[in-house]
Amino acid sequence: MAGGLKEVRERIGSVQNTMQITSAMKMVSAAKLRRAQDAITRMRPYAEKIQAILANVSATLDSTEGVFSEERKISKALVVAITSNRGLCGGFNNNSLKIAKATIAKHLENGTEVVVLPLGKKAFESFEREGYSFAEGFGDSALTVFDNLNFDTVSEIAKTIMNGFVSKHWDSVDIAYSQFKNAAVQIPTCEPYLPLLPISNDDNSSLDYIFEPSREEIVENILPNALKVQLYKAILDSNAAEHGARMTAMHSATENAGDLLQELKISYNKARQASITTEILEIVAGSEALGG
Repeated sequence: MAGGLKEVRERIGSVQNTMQITSAMKMVSAAKLRRAQDAITRMRPYAEKIQAILANVSATLDSTEGVFSEERKISKALVVAITSNRGLCGGFNNNSLKIAKATIAKHLENGTEVVVLPLGKKAFESFEREGYSFAEGFGDSALTVFDNLNFDTVSEIAKTIMNGFVSKHWDSVDIAYSQFKNAAVQIPTCEPYLPLLPISNDDNSSLDYIFEPSREEIVENILPNALKVQLYKAILDSNAAEHGARMTAMHSATENAGDLLQELKISYNKARQASITTEILEIVAGSEALGG
């Protein structure tokens, strides 16, 4: 019985340590979530509006001007898969990878060659393990984007993606990530990135833009910057979704550890009580034997 009590005590200590770790991780994730949520909340309205303008403006450009809206036969596709660098965030990474792999499967069904750009170490590890082909020319920036998350870092990645499209290294680009809704809900999403597709709108007047200073400057500056913003928004969304998922997962883990701790304490008290009762009975039986 003593051995059993020792084992239960060790398990209680182990669960208490785990509970302290998960509780600390929950608080850290909550602090990071606050900053990440503020960032995506500020960025999202601007990104969505500029994306709508981007698509409509692109539809008004001719084939020589609209290099980013050129629709051609898709012989090679790039899929950008955004995950986190670390685990312990519930099903967040698996859900992001699932939507990315579903997109890849659709391209493969159509006979399209696919290359992957993993943004986040978990995406890289998964696609490397399964033998997918990686896009070239991005270096370590794709794997370290979350180590120093800012617009300049993302801009370099977006610029390489756009250059690859213009030079026909790939004919289409999709971005797969988890969109942040709240701390408990993340929505796996896949968005077309290139070519730019016009937004269908029955009101043709909404497509009538006055270009100032010129069409050429719009193409050279505004469209590429808008595409950089679109990628940055997706990464910020994924970043906030990651911290929300981790906070929720650590909250559940802490509660489960608390429930298990209560059960172990009850088991320990019952075993200890049984041990004490057995010892008393042995003492009484020995006393009676001596008295007899």
